[in-house]
Amino acid sequence: MTEALFQQDAYLRECQARVLESGTEGVVLDRTIFYPQGGGQPADRGRLTGDGHETPIVEVRWRRDDGSVLHVPAEDARLPEPGSQVTAQIEWDLRHRHMRMHTCLHLLGAVLRFPVTGGQVGAQKSRLDFDMPNPPDKEQINVALSELIAADHPVTSRWIEESELDPALIRTMSVKPPTGVGRIRLLDIPGVDLQPCGGTHVRSTAEIGTAQVTRIEKKGRQNRRVHVVLTDG
Repeated sequence: MTEALFQQDAYLRECQARVLESGTEGVVLDRTIFYPQGGGQPADRGRLTGDGHETPIVEVRWRRDDGSVLHVPAEDARLPEPGSQVTAQIEWDLRHRHMRMHTCLHLLGAVLRFPVTGGQVGAQKSRLDFDMPNPPDKEQINVALSELIAADHPVTSRWIEESELDPALIRTMSVKPPTGVGRIRLLDIPGVDLQPCGGTHVRSTAEIGTAQVTRIEKKGRQNRRVHVVLTDG
């Protein structure tokens, strides 16, 4: 099992790690700061460096059967040797935008208290899909979203036992928290949002910056897709 340092501190930009496996499937480390794709959030990109060599990492994913994180290298990249020590470094600008966007989507879900049918975090734009036949006015949503961001709410996380999870906290209809893992991670914006989430987030809502809902798209009889962008770079 890979120690998931990104779940402990989303602001880590690099770490030292030991190579457990290295092959065509990818590189497995004993610990990592790389976020593997999941929950609508894209994977990190970055590099592994050691012994004078650099291995670009272009994809990261969980290996669910044993809890390992697979770091998939660029094609024809030189792989580090099993047992060697490497420095894992992520592309911080990309990670930080994902953190800002992901937290913003939690605020959007707090504004629109409807069941969530899907979603996707992106560096440039993101979306949430809602079971919402009659959506509020777009500008009304933007005012409420901006107020939550400006309020500078703290954003924290904590772990609970799987048996402690209240099903009422699960807002997403299409993605459920993993079962059989023993513990569930909760994302908590006190008084605003509380739900299971394994993604990376900023420390406060003000760090999101300026966000705006750009359009609400009809994707079915009741499904509405809400698009949001960060407007301050």
